[in-house]
Amino acid sequence: MFLSGRHFLQIPGPTNVPERVSLAMARAVIDHRGADFPELALRVFGNLRKVFATENPVLIFPSSGTGAWEAALVNALSPGDKILVFETGHFSTLWKDLAQKLDLQVIWVAGDWRRGIDPEVAGAHLRQDSGIAAVLAIHNETSTGVTSDIAALRAAMDACGHSALLLVDAISSLACSPLPMDDWGVDVVISGSQKGLMLPPGLGFNAVSAKALERAGHSRARNAYWNWQAMLNNNRQGYFPYTPATTLLYGLDEALNMLLEEGMHNVFARHARHAKATRAALAAWGLENVCVNAHEYSDSTTAILLPDGHDADRLRKIILERFNMSLGTGLGKLKGRCFRIGHLGNFNDLMLAGTLSGVEMGLKLAGAPYCAGGINAALDILANGETN
Repeated sequence: MFLSGRHFLQIPGPTNVPERVSLAMARAVIDHRGADFPELALRVFGNLRKVFATENPVLIFPSSGTGAWEAALVNALSPGDKILVFETGHFSTLWKDLAQKLDLQVIWVAGDWRRGIDPEVAGAHLRQDSGIAAVLAIHNETSTGVTSDIAALRAAMDACGHSALLLVDAISSLACSPLPMDDWGVDVVISGSQKGLMLPPGLGFNAVSAKALERAGHSRARNAYWNWQAMLNNNRQGYFPYTPATTLLYGLDEALNMLLEEGMHNVFARHARHAKATRAALAAWGLENVCVNAHEYSDSTTAILLPDGHDADRLRKIILERFNMSLGTGLGKLKGRCFRIGHLGNFNDLMLAGTLSGVEMGLKLAGAPYCAGGINAALDILANGETN
């Protein structure tokens, strides 16, 4: 069926690609071993460090976020190492599964998918076991809209005097919510191109501390494609050890320019405002947020539960067919129970107003129990420019 107008892509990623980025990626490919390439690469590396808020190197792999997970694990750790991992949702579960396939010993802290990491529980585990090599944490759990307090987790680790590395997944929080790598003492920040960085999928990132690099020098894991040291040796001169995703690097260069032109403080404030307006609509509709703790609300994604007996995927189907808008599906344990609104990346107030209008009309068409007026509650916040 033909639907006129633009498609509203309001999933939590991949996000909308700005025209500036699309045009940048349309440039002709250049020789990645030629004399002109380092100008692009070194500029990108420098601006990436600003977005990651670090003086540490940021490595770029042609990969998905899952590839960036694997790169972090096979460099910083060795087979048989013990790692502490927290169940905060679907993606923490996938990361745990990947770690087990790499022969890491996982200490799994079960969760209910509605709360973030409890730093006190982390501290208790670390005090009991000095042999834990790393703590793995999802900053923003994309499947649930729950954000964990990484600064508090780092403080709990420091209070124990434990030597474990802190590895943080920032795939859906980078350039959306503050995660100052150096200030918070994160050893590896893992991210991807297709969310806050406003690019298509295809680039994975590891920002790596000196401590993590030192550990990597003793790793017994076998790797070639993901090797940090090979990347670093080439990156210093503005090159890569193998063929990079040149057109995506063009796009990344422009996306970083856009973020820095806006200013990272303003980027974070914009995401916080859109998240607050979305939650105001949710409250007015009388629906339930998957995230139960207000201090853990996500600035990137809001996951909304429908009452028992109502199929969230049916609602999504109605909204797609009637209004040409894609919303995020429930994943894993939440399949069919919730839908997710992505409010991240290249996004503004009017785009959010259109998104929430489509959701409210969809709720009516689907026969879901709700109270009208959610869009008005959101508009009040957007019109006032509220962020707090």
